[in-house]
Order: sequence, then C-alpha cells, then structure tokens
Amino acid sequence: MTKIFTHDDLIRYVYDETTTEENRLIEKALAIDLALLEQYQELQKLKTQLDGSMMAPSEKTINSILEYSKDFNLHPVKD
Repeated sequence: MTKIFTHDDLIRYVYDETTTEENRLIEKALAIDLALLEQYQELQKLKTQLDGSMMAPSEKTINSILEYSKDFNLHPVKD
C-alpha cells in the first residue's frame, strides 16, 4: 500500500521535521509521483526565498518597541 503524503508532510520534510522512516517513504514517493515532486520543489524554492528575505528590524522599529515597553513598564529598559 502506498502512503498518500499531504502538503503538511512535505513542509515537515522540507524543514527536516520528519523521522528517518518518513524521509525514506517520502523520498520513495517523490521518485514516482511527479505532482508530489513538483510540490516539493516549489516548497524548497519558497523556503529558500523566505530564508533569504530575513532582515533585521530598522532602528526606528527597535526604538518604537523600547518606548512602548517603557511606557507600560513591560520590561525594564536602560537608557
């Protein structure tokens, strides 16, 4: 019996959150199911794009967060 893999299974696989056994089964399915392979490749591309778009917050954003924190005594902030 062939296991049907969901979109969530592929996302877990892309982010290395699957077990060794799941990896083996997914890789086997990718080798024979072109539609699944295309989904996997698209997820890989999206992950790469997301990883590349990670940025640091602007100085203005950091200062806004710190001011908010000071105004509400949420967290001690040193001046």
